[in-house]
Amino acid sequence: MQTCLDHMDAGIARVAGMLPDVPQQEVRMTRLLLLVGGSLLDVLESNLKPHGLNDSDFRTLMILYSSPEGATPSELCGFAQQGATNMTRIGNVLVKAGLATRVPSAQDRRRIVLSITPAGKRLVRKMLPPLFPKVLGAFASLSASDKRALERLLRQVALNLDSLQPTDSRP
Repeated sequence: MQTCLDHMDAGIARVAGMLPDVPQQEVRMTRLLLLVGGSLLDVLESNLKPHGLNDSDFRTLMILYSSPEGATPSELCGFAQQGATNMTRIGNVLVKAGLATRVPSAQDRRRIVLSITPAGKRLVRKMLPPLFPKVLGAFASLSASDKRALERLLRQVALNLDSLQPTDSRP
């Protein structure tokens, strides 16, 4: 029986046969990252859906959870990798759900700050623990050394990708 990974490898090899300059290893690693990321995202979103949230909403809520002073929408755009229009939508969702508030900044009344509410904090504390076994299970076969190496390598790939983006196109 052919697995998803076997099918992926065979497809990449066939494409490389037609286009010899295809960087096969890098394409395989990209496909693996997308496969793993997609699977982890599916697990997360299935846990978020009953609460009316998606990944970008929850990622923003987590940023607010870890930011005691709150954050401006522009800061959140950068931290959550979202555009301004989507951040407005996310802010609306979180405020409407009672998970965040919008208030003028104490330093500059023209700026708005989003902050997590007590209900938002309770939701985070309720949702995270059930996800821990799934996250741990995804990495269960890796040693502590493997995990450190994987984290280091993924951080390097992220930095490489970041350096490829023109400064003005970043959210």
